[in-house]
Amino acid sequence: MEGSRFTESFDPHHHRFAAQERVMALQFGAVDKRLERIEALIEGLEKRLWMTVYGVVGVILTQAVQSILEFTPKGG
Repeated sequence: MEGSRFTESFDPHHHRFAAQERVMALQFGAVDKRLERIEALIEGLEKRLWMTVYGVVGVILTQAVQSILEFTPKGG
């Protein structure tokens, strides 16, 4: 009977499966952290892109207003 109790407590398949679960949990955690970093970088790039777009639109509008003011008849 004691021999069967020993084999029940030492199940190599159970230990291997538990080890694989721990490794997979670590891998998923690392992937999750990388995805969070990538998302943060994308958000930063998106903000810079919109600031650039607003800047270009601002320059174009400023030039349009200046050209309109140059061609308006001056009072006098």
